[in-house]
Amino acid sequence: MRLIIAIFLPFLLFFTIGRPIAGIICFFLQVTLIGWLPATIWAVYALSQFKTDRKIDAALRNRS
Repeated sequence: MRLIIAIFLPFLLFFTIGRPIAGIICFFLQVTLIGWLPATIWAVYALSQFKTDRKIDAALRNRS
C-alpha cells in the first residue's frame, strides 16, 4: 500500500513513515510537473530505507 502512495502521492509517504519535514520538501518538489519523477524516486528510496531500518531494529531486539 505504501508503494502505491509513494508512486502517486510521494509527499504523503513521508508523513506515513514519520518524516514530516521531508514530506513538506517533497510536496514543493512534487508541485512542479518536472519534479514529480524525482519526488517519486526519492519516496520509493525512503520507503526501502524505512523497511530496512525496521528489519534491523527487529533483529537487534531479537538478539538481546
